[in-house]
Amino acid sequence: MSYLKGVKKLTTLRGWKQFFKILDKREKIIFLTSLFFFCFTSIYLSSDFYFNNTEKIAGRGGYYVEGLLRSPRLIINPVSGNLENERDLAQLIYSGLMKYDDQGKLKLDLAKEYKILEGGRIFEFYLKDNLFWSDGKPLNADDVIFTLKTIQNPSSNSFLRANWLGVKVEKISETGIRFELSNPSSVFLDNSTFGILPKNIWEDQNFLTSIYNLKPVGSGPYKLKNLVSDIEGNITSAELVVNPYYSGKAPNISNLKFLFFKNEDELIRAFKSGKVQGISFFPAENYQRLEKENASRYQLSLPVYFALFFNSAQSEILKDKDVRMALNHGTNKDEIIEKALPGQASAADSPILPDIYGFKEPGISYQYDIQKAKELLDKAGFVENENGLREKIIKKTPSFQFKSDLKLGARSEEVKELQKCLAKDSSIYPDGEVSGYFGEKTKKAVIKFQEKYKDEILTPSGLTQGNGMVLRATRAKLNDLCAAPSEKNLALSFTLATVNQPTLIKVAEILKEQWKALGISLDVQTYDNNVSTLKPNLEQEVIKPRNYQILLFGEVLSSLPDPFPFWHSSQIKDPGLNLSGYENKNGDKLLEENRRSLDETERKESLEEFQNLLLADAPAVFLYSPGYIYLVSNEIKGIETETIVDSSKRFSSVENWYIKTKRAWK
Repeated sequence: MSYLKGVKKLTTLRGWKQFFKILDKREKIIFLTSLFFFCFTSIYLSSDFYFNNTEKIAGRGGYYVEGLLRSPRLIINPVSGNLENERDLAQLIYSGLMKYDDQGKLKLDLAKEYKILEGGRIFEFYLKDNLFWSDGKPLNADDVIFTLKTIQNPSSNSFLRANWLGVKVEKISETGIRFELSNPSSVFLDNSTFGILPKNIWEDQNFLTSIYNLKPVGSGPYKLKNLVSDIEGNITSAELVVNPYYSGKAPNISNLKFLFFKNEDELIRAFKSGKVQGISFFPAENYQRLEKENASRYQLSLPVYFALFFNSAQSEILKDKDVRMALNHGTNKDEIIEKALPGQASAADSPILPDIYGFKEPGISYQYDIQKAKELLDKAGFVENENGLREKIIKKTPSFQFKSDLKLGARSEEVKELQKCLAKDSSIYPDGEVSGYFGEKTKKAVIKFQEKYKDEILTPSGLTQGNGMVLRATRAKLNDLCAAPSEKNLALSFTLATVNQPTLIKVAEILKEQWKALGISLDVQTYDNNVSTLKPNLEQEVIKPRNYQILLFGEVLSSLPDPFPFWHSSQIKDPGLNLSGYENKNGDKLLEENRRSLDETERKESLEEFQNLLLADAPAVFLYSPGYIYLVSNEIKGIETETIVDSSKRFSSVENWYIKTKRAWK
């Protein structure tokens, strides 16, 4: 009992003071040392247990700043805004029925499910429950239908319109929408990624001038907080914050800010100084200026290829298949990539990009072979002249030749041609009358003609005077003077049109030198690709009217391979994108089969067969497929994107990015 009382006393402060009084110095040291090691061990074991049973995960908060080159305008709506930085902002502010994942594959976004009916002719989408716009108002099927009809309306001038021609849309319910296609389509789902607009805001607005282009209301992961302009009215920055009504996973990074720069030099300086943490794709030659230790370089795959599209409607020479094949063999793609896009592109040999979509490599390949190219040009009749340039001598037989015997009293079209020929020499036929009737005037003119060229007409027949009749010898001389075959030298030369952009200009200049070695003259013409400037515009003045012989340009495919818009004969005229004017009935059939079939194996077989068919016809030179380079500070984590269908889709999984971290129990 006395022992328990002693223990009880130690539990009080007074008791502990008494305890320390009864200990000598040595005992106090031993006690305090033991107490220290006990506490240290307890803390260590607790910490070890905590760190072994927890893990570092993404936390909320942080500020990401990205630098972009300034556009001459800013239209933040997914229907009309097609410039690169406009698409970037729209990607973050708006949502579609579907979206892309890190691998460039489609997944659900605002839609909770979809159905494919009637073999791919009918598509039904059903929205998630309780969807809202960033202003808190409900989002429903009416908004989807309004957006689609706006896209289809020519007055909206939407860059998406071609994808929706002939598609009927019908409301099933407040959350259900039915799309009816004129023909089954296996690739329709790609179109369902279009950004949806709020009907109540946009239904009475002008899509190019509306204030809501700068005050967007969307349903994406972020919403616009503010725009800042300089004294000239140019937008210099845009700040976005998390949209509290977003239907998907809430983003980790609370603020995104975009700074717009006048030129690449300013943008590069901002990145190197740390003013911006991310910098988007621009010309290859600038990447050596962007070395930075605390930044990661993401090279994303893009279903894009650049090619030389041959337009035989503007060049008779390009109608010759041997010439087109020679241009393929005479193009050194590896040299072009090494000099113009070092480490940023791979050679492209086919318009279906087998590496990206997992198809077989083409059975036809145009390896760089300058000797083979020269042999094909020789076969096509183009030989080198004294200046090292190739040309072809073309003999042209006139549409008319004298073939009949003609004499006094004859009346015919051939007599008219006789009179025209004689009238070229006023000393022979001073009257020059062209009537088609062989009268005395014509007879006298024929006699003078015969006597002027007596050595060739009369003498061989032992005659000294003309008889005024057009017989074999006279006819031969008439044909020699007035209906002789003509010759002209056709130079092997082309004009090439492309965008006034450093990398493409470099590619064109390299190509010019390569083809010069073949004896080909190439004139490179560059055009601006911005409708807001006064410079000649590539799209309006060159591509739409097909006003080019060769076009150096890129084509962007979707997550599901569909070459139909680029190679089907129905797409030769604008707004189609068949830039080579390619026509092949079997090729058309294969492209149509690819669109109709819902069987992946069948589609793959159709496209592989089409690939070889097209390459055999050589309507273009496929050059390279560029990667998309994205430089981001190491502070930004969680970027796992590998494949994107266009540059703005680098933000397709932005909700997984993070700056701050926290620990969570495993």
